Amino acid sequence: MAAQTSEEEQRRKRRQRLIQGLAMGGAAIGLPALFNALVSRRARRIPPARWGSNDRYPWHGVDVVYQSLGQGRPLVLLHSFGPGHAGDEWRRAAELLAENARVFVPDLLGWGQSGTAMARSGRAYDGELYIELISQFLKDVVREPAVLAAAGLPAAYAVQIAVDQPETVLGLGLVVPHGMEDHSDEPDIKDAVVHRLLRLPILGTSALNLYTSHSAMTNYLRHEVYASPALVDDALVEEHFRRAHQPGAQGALAAYLSGYLNHGVRELLGRLDVPVWIAWGRRALTPSIESADLWLHHLPGAGLEVLEQCGVLPHAESPEELCRKLELFLGKLNDQNPQ
Repeated sequence: MAAQTSEEEQRRKRRQRLIQGLAMGGAAIGLPALFNALVSRRARRIPPARWGSNDRYPWHGVDVVYQSLGQGRPLVLLHSFGPGHAGDEWRRAAELLAENARVFVPDLLGWGQSGTAMARSGRAYDGELYIELISQFLKDVVREPAVLAAAGLPAAYAVQIAVDQPETVLGLGLVVPHGMEDHSDEPDIKDAVVHRLLRLPILGTSALNLYTSHSAMTNYLRHEVYASPALVDDALVEEHFRRAHQPGAQGALAAYLSGYLNHGVRELLGRLDVPVWIAWGRRALTPSIESADLWLHHLPGAGLEVLEQCGVLPHAESPEELCRKLELFLGKLNDQNPQ
């Protein structure tokens, strides 16, 4: 209960910041448009990744950018959601894991290098979009059963895919997963109102620009994401800032902040028929380590690894430690499923 109360408090604070941004954005007529233009000019396009293969997967008229590296059994790494998030959060871990696996790291639509294409598609962002995308990615790109290691909200999508299409999934690695929260299924009426306002061309853009300013991004990364503030340097803040201001990125972020990407899995866990490994940062705030008990209650056979000095992105904060623990799980799967 304490974990759920903490998550509700974080949700309330996030909504309050968005509403304040909307109020500030609407305080004048000409200033928001000028402010938005200046932010857009400053947020230069992000360059292609300098690691992996930088491939593209054409899907429903848009391109999903992904990195692949290494050889062996396929391992798909799915990044978490939040302002400026992308597959790059898995970079160091992917490079380590590629020593013994063929690793795929997509930027999901609306995030990272896959944000710009989504801006032209006209499709709405919701959980079903990502479940469909990941499912097709497994069939069209990976082309053989794979382990899915997913962080944050996409962990819930990975669970859904493992239930619906178990022939495509060898095992699940869930990193500080979402999907057990009371509010994880549908946005409420307050969320719907905030989402509608955030999609307004000038008012909503102004609010999101304030929410993803350099100062706001620094505060977010230091107090909500990383356990060690020393890791949040100017370069990391700039990366998140630029990714958060790519064309298409604000639509995905608005949907995420408003609850439209939520996906509840509590009722699904009893139907899972693949091995599950869970990793949690001891100092994660949302969801907190107490939420791990809920997952283990529904998945008594799952393994849990707690990384003591990490927040919600242990794969970015302590990739060497996480990879050592994950590779033990992967080794057991390989023993159970020899090629």
